[in-house]
Amino acid sequence: MATPKFAEIKHYIRAQIESGQWAENSRVPSENQLAELFNCSRMTARRSLTELTESGLLERSQGLGTFVAGLKSQSSMMAIRNIADEIKDRGHGYSVQQVSLRQTIATGAIAIALGLEEGGAVFLSVLVHCEQDTPLQLEERFVNPKLVPEYLAQDFSKQTPHEYLSMVAPLTEAKHTIEAKLADDTQLALLQIEATEPCLQISRRTWSRQGVVSFARLIHPGSRFRLGGHLTFS
Repeated sequence: MATPKFAEIKHYIRAQIESGQWAENSRVPSENQLAELFNCSRMTARRSLTELTESGLLERSQGLGTFVAGLKSQSSMMAIRNIADEIKDRGHGYSVQQVSLRQTIATGAIAIALGLEEGGAVFLSVLVHCEQDTPLQLEERFVNPKLVPEYLAQDFSKQTPHEYLSMVAPLTEAKHTIEAKLADDTQLALLQIEATEPCLQISRRTWSRQGVVSFARLIHPGSRFRLGGHLTFS
């Protein structure tokens, strides 16, 4: 089966960036130029640029054109996506290290976040998500065992907690806060960073129709990650 033209264009653009031919902030060919180069419609070229922009690889500036984005990985502040999909959409390799998957005690803050009795049981998973074999996100997730009783039986090397929870307890609501922090010794080792490296922590609670499903702390090295978003006002 022939590769779709929009996929060919995306592959070409990624290859130019990853090889260093197109540096950060370089202007990329226009829709018309790509359409002529690949003998396709302007709409097809536009789709390629749009998808690469949404994945954070490119940036579009009204009236100026499309440019290679900054090299930090980018997530949206206004969407909750599977980190494995985000990395793969950038054309990069995704891998994960499962550090811990166990039952523990719900301390005060965790119990409050999940609506559980303090001192009761809670499930905990600790994973390191990597992009191109480099740690990008340390995920510390506490899960309500009443709503997700089979959580500890999962293999998160095959699917992320986000993917699994989306199947068994579909998301209806989420709330998150974002703050800068310095990692502790354990987090430094798992993220493979120096003690002076600032980190960005996203603390997120998610609900299903049955109640609060999970509370997660997502910790990213500041030099490898950024958050972005786009709003359109009518």
